[in-house]
Amino acid sequence: MPGGGFSSVTPAGVEFEAKITPIVIISCIMASTGGLMFGYDVGVSGGVTSMPDFLEKFFPVVYRKTRDPGIDGNYCKYDNQGLQLFTSSLYLAGLTATFFASYTTRRLGRRLTMLIAGFFFIAGVVLNAAAQDLAMLIIGRVLLGCGVGFANQ
Repeated sequence: MPGGGFSSVTPAGVEFEAKITPIVIISCIMASTGGLMFGYDVGVSGGVTSMPDFLEKFFPVVYRKTRDPGIDGNYCKYDNQGLQLFTSSLYLAGLTATFFASYTTRRLGRRLTMLIAGFFFIAGVVLNAAAQDLAMLIIGRVLLGCGVGFANQ
């Protein structure tokens, strides 16, 4: 019967020669920002899409459906292509931006790629915060997705 486990090539008690330096710690923190940005987006967009004020301004059809007592399930209330575009545009932009980010990383290096990611993300946050209509909201989400795609690269 096959068994799993880990085998050690070095004898027990031998210390690994590599040290954890400040550069290693900073690199790990920077690498984790991609996941933090996805978590930020899931937390914010998930909460915002259920807020009545947000729905009333950007998605009035969905707002009316949420107030309709005749509709029981949430699927029917939130079934709107514009709302789905709002939710998924970040992920699609992140996927697409990753391909461009790989070229940028190869040509310009990781540090500049992370800086570009930060600029994309900040521009997306500013645009989303100042959004007056659905187009501004979607463009901001696309910029956020580009930031996340570049940061994950």
